Amino acid sequence: VPVKNVTADISYLQPGTRLSEKKIIVTGGGKGLGAAMAAKFVSEGASVLISGRNEKILKETADNIGCKYLVLDMQDTSAFDRFISDADALLDGVDCLVNNAGISLHEPTFFDVTPATFDAQIATNLRGGFFLTQSFTKMLVQKIRKGNVLFVSSETGETVDIRPYGFTKAAVNSMVQGLACLFVKDGIRVNAVAPGITASDMTGFKSDGNLFLASNATERVYLPEEVAETACFLLSDVSSCISGQVIVCNNGKTINPRWK
Repeated sequence: VPVKNVTADISYLQPGTRLSEKKIIVTGGGKGLGAAMAAKFVSEGASVLISGRNEKILKETADNIGCKYLVLDMQDTSAFDRFISDADALLDGVDCLVNNAGISLHEPTFFDVTPATFDAQIATNLRGGFFLTQSFTKMLVQKIRKGNVLFVSSETGETVDIRPYGFTKAAVNSMVQGLACLFVKDGIRVNAVAPGITASDMTGFKSDGNLFLASNATERVYLPEEVAETACFLLSDVSSCISGQVIVCNNGKTINPRWK
């Protein structure tokens, strides 16, 4: 059966000043969706700091898009308070945190999940995001500063799963709603984007290759730049009435209509 050759026909908002004066941390910002979001935020006037484990990749990306960087291992929670303090100093007053760093170990079946793969995904995707947000919001509350937290969830968080990656994203969706309610009176908004399968090293799809994917509603994988547009909106002040929402970016794939 011939494979379709699918490309994307998408639109971007013209870069402007939607994020002017925003000071944004993007974890896992060296490549993929994190780098695409960081580039979009810079184009919209924000000061951005990306983090990750690989300093070489971080430096290359930071140089390319014009932002700052700090090395951070999301499994090392003992480093979080210092990281937030350093980022705050480098950005001269950080007010947005994008919890993008995450891993999926793609275990083929339920029986291929091991304690090691389970713990690694929980530690990065859930435990790391939780405690980094704890450090960040503690700083905002102490400084009486309004802010914004954006999690990168996944469409898998909207469905049942048999592997830890999906469990972590379902938990993230719950955390987003809980934290939004907790911090609303402090002027801190908490939301998430939940992409469908998107071109990245994690998924193995290339943005400049054939984007065909029969299982996606649009029969193509999404591009990180598409998700970055939604993230930009959620960090901007025009979305000031939105908190506790998980915006699923998959054209309704995970909705379960009666006629399916």
